[in-house]
Amino acid sequence: MGKDNEDSAMQIDGSNNSEQISTKFSINVLQLLKSAQMQHGLRHGDYTRYRRYCTARLRRLYKSLKFTHGRGKYTRRAITESTVTEVRFLHVVLYMAERAWSHAMEKRQLPDGPNARQRIYLIGRLRKAVKWANLFSHLCSIKGDSRTSLEAEAYASYMKGSLLFEQDQNWDSALKHFKSARAVYEELGKYGDVENQILCRERVEELEPSIRYCLHKIGESNLQTSELLQIGEMEGPALDLFKAKLEAVMAEARSQQAASLTEFHWLGHRFPISNAKTRVAILKAQELEKDLHGQSADALPAEKKLAIFDKIFSAYHEARSCIRSDLASAGNAENVKDDLNGLDKAVSAVLGQQTIERNQLLVSLAKSKLTRRRDDKNEKVTKPEELVRLYDLLLQNTADLSDLVSSGRDRKPEEVKFAEECDLKDLAFRAERCFYLATSYSLAGKRTEAYALYCRARSLTENALQKLQSRNDSDKTMVNELKTLYNECRSNSCIEHATGILEEAKAPENLSKKMSTISLSGADKKVEQYLLEKLDVYESAVGDSNARGAAPRIEAFPPPFKSIPRNPIIMDLAHDFIDFPSLENRMKKDKKGFISRFWR
Repeated sequence: MGKDNEDSAMQIDGSNNSEQISTKFSINVLQLLKSAQMQHGLRHGDYTRYRRYCTARLRRLYKSLKFTHGRGKYTRRAITESTVTEVRFLHVVLYMAERAWSHAMEKRQLPDGPNARQRIYLIGRLRKAVKWANLFSHLCSIKGDSRTSLEAEAYASYMKGSLLFEQDQNWDSALKHFKSARAVYEELGKYGDVENQILCRERVEELEPSIRYCLHKIGESNLQTSELLQIGEMEGPALDLFKAKLEAVMAEARSQQAASLTEFHWLGHRFPISNAKTRVAILKAQELEKDLHGQSADALPAEKKLAIFDKIFSAYHEARSCIRSDLASAGNAENVKDDLNGLDKAVSAVLGQQTIERNQLLVSLAKSKLTRRRDDKNEKVTKPEELVRLYDLLLQNTADLSDLVSSGRDRKPEEVKFAEECDLKDLAFRAERCFYLATSYSLAGKRTEAYALYCRARSLTENALQKLQSRNDSDKTMVNELKTLYNECRSNSCIEHATGILEEAKAPENLSKKMSTISLSGADKKVEQYLLEKLDVYESAVGDSNARGAAPRIEAFPPPFKSIPRNPIIMDLAHDFIDFPSLENRMKKDKKGFISRFWR
């Protein structure tokens, strides 16, 4: 009997152990990390915010699991196979790896790049991330299901590849780890729901540039610099290390090319460039300008063009700051100062030209949305006032550029020609501004002002056309735009004139209609009764909820004015004719001394 009990107990224990062994945890690693990253900073590349989120998440996990490390003295409790009794223990290890990785990426995104000491710390944090990722992969292979184990293995491979990628060594091993992660995500992208398949495909696309760069460093790829730049335009947290590496490579290539850039040419002038930082900044801006005006510039969307303009502005501002610092340290060397002042003027003029081009791009975007109707996405439609503001900016930019070019005494023919072009642009911008100002008045129903402004815009356009057509090298695009503007001004002025006459003709009729509807007694209005006035009628005073505009009729608020009686006003007419008796004998008299009697 006892033996039977022991056998049954052993069977029960064996069944419990088999249940514990058979229970496998499941984590959708990629989906979990992607949602956490997008919701907590990495949508905008804010690694500091994401690191703080990982720290707060770990604190909550430790507290909920009662897995704290002591109150007084800190004693780390290791997470082993026997410790993992819940899936949240695997979350702890995963977020430890994410916190270390985000800390490393935060150091990578410093404004001037990490120095030698910060780079050592960065690589140390990546090593820590690899350590936790390996532990996560090991625990998932034992405690997780097959899919979780595969995702954890791909995550660990990506972390190892990122570490080797940052160290600039063992490109073969880095390529092997990146390819391993890509193969896993390609396989996982064939199964599961649609959202998971999309995430896996995005991950594969993010890993592809790092793989191609490793092949390029090994020498097994014939990638050109332009192709690397196209790859660097992709977005994603997994591409940030690649972008930093690409920027470092491009900076090194620019510094090598900048050795040949000894002069800056502008409107017939040649200004020597002695500072290496100034050369690199100007060379970077010129490369970006080629992207804007190259063969593939028409295929670029407006958002990318605006981003390129921002990079050009930052490069030229950096060049100007270097020139200003050189001016401060030039001392009494007049020749050097003249060269630096001329270079600063030339760079400022080029910066002004790029600013005008950027604002013209904004104007073209605003014009494309001016006549567009609101669609289902409730896209914002441009108002004419916004175009007026943009043309104000263009007029200010043109005036500044014209003043800068005409500030010298001995001007070359190129500078005179450039100043004339600025005057023509100023006249064209004034005509455009006047046209859209007239459009805003027309929408407001002010016909007289709109008609006068349309006529003024037509005269400005005619003057600009005459000056442009008198030049031999006139811009055909600008001429066609001004002709179109002239025709629009003429047609709109006629429309405003006709509309104003019609409104004036209908004014007496409209006035008579309004006068005929005036009532002093208000008898034509429907008198609505409130709740207290219709208590004997079974009718709702709240109103029908389905009926639009049915307001409740409980009591009028504010209450109407009512006349109320007040106390009568008594006019005392006899007061002025009554002689009142004297009261001096009743008044209190002051006591005086003996000596005061002599001075009565």
